[in-house]
Amino acid sequence: MKPTDYLRVFRNPRIAAVALLGFASGLPLALTSGTLQAWMTVEGIDIKTIGLFTLVGQAYVFKFAWAPLMDRYAPGLFARWTGRRRAWLMLTQLLLALGIAAIGLTGPSHALGALALLAVLVAFCSASQDIAYDAWRTDVLPAVERGAGASVMVLGYRLAMIVSGGLALWLADVWLGWRGVYLLMAALMLAAVGATLFAPEPQAPPAAPRTMEEAIIGPLKAFFERRGALDFLLLIVLYKLGDAFAGALTTTFLIRGVGFSPGDVGLVNKSFGLVATIVGALFGGALMARLGLYRALLVFGIAQMFSNLAYCALAVTPPSLAGMAAAVAVENLAGGMGTAAFVALLMALCDRRFSATQYALLSALSAIGRVYVGPASGYMVAALGWAQFFLASVALAAPGVALLWWMRARVQALEVAQREQAQAANA
Repeated sequence: MKPTDYLRVFRNPRIAAVALLGFASGLPLALTSGTLQAWMTVEGIDIKTIGLFTLVGQAYVFKFAWAPLMDRYAPGLFARWTGRRRAWLMLTQLLLALGIAAIGLTGPSHALGALALLAVLVAFCSASQDIAYDAWRTDVLPAVERGAGASVMVLGYRLAMIVSGGLALWLADVWLGWRGVYLLMAALMLAAVGATLFAPEPQAPPAAPRTMEEAIIGPLKAFFERRGALDFLLLIVLYKLGDAFAGALTTTFLIRGVGFSPGDVGLVNKSFGLVATIVGALFGGALMARLGLYRALLVFGIAQMFSNLAYCALAVTPPSLAGMAAAVAVENLAGGMGTAAFVALLMALCDRRFSATQYALLSALSAIGRVYVGPASGYMVAALGWAQFFLASVALAAPGVALLWWMRARVQALEVAQREQAQAANA
């Protein structure tokens, strides 16, 4: 095949809409976490209060709790113009624009209680937008486009994190001030409503659950009726575990373990690493059109497992910026490819009748490794040292790859079922 054949899947309105709405999905996150923390720090808020503000993002962890409501119902006013998923997207985006603007107008210098409440509400609306976006993306993309969809979702999401993170800090410092930055971000969020309005509907939108009981019990019943359901759940936990383990203390490793300055780490690891992740996700999405889901998961899983050896090599060689750039590029490139395939797997596992609830549950399950490996990582580094720690992360990635190989027939059957469903929908 020609190289352009791999890219053909990116050339349609669905993929463009996925990228734009991925940007909208990623924009609010930093505005209630890192960027807000920076504003509070500049305003002289005490560290204990800043620490407590990290709790405002709990909605992202527990979003599966209200996902059945979004599967069952649609906001009536907006549903007159769009389908169920896009109606929720429009509502949450409008509320986010208002909430982000309200944070900017409130600020941390006065009424910290009101600011905390606004931050909680913005995080709640952002998590709800994610529910609707994940469900819409799962519904609208046919199986052949899911790899490309996952990659451009990562692209849009990461670009939004740059805009609402690093760029927002720079703009606040040299030009707009903090209030102006938050009003600008609110305007960008408002513009996302236009992207939602013109985003395509699924060719055969699934019917909403008829009752709340069906919306709550139906997703669990539909998933566990699948052959090998428990094996798939274990695969979701294990597939990115080694990658998450290695990444838990990367910044500390580069500064304290190798001896780079925070400025060099910020430039190379945060900026260059982010670009490498985006390139990996796009490259992985393009390759998935050729490889298919199972082979992409296997190849990218092996790549992200052994990419951790780059940090192991960095730990035992003399420090150099070129060495750090090479290690960061290898690890983030492979991690981005693995993420593209993994998101495609989550979409493939969702029943379109309950895609909001099922995707919220599966994505929450996939976060277990990322959330809970931090404490164990610290103890392992203290006991083993950095080089042995990264070797251990390779070993921790191996069970996920082995389980995937053992489940190859089931994953391939999942691919076949997805193609048959797509053909039936187009018939």
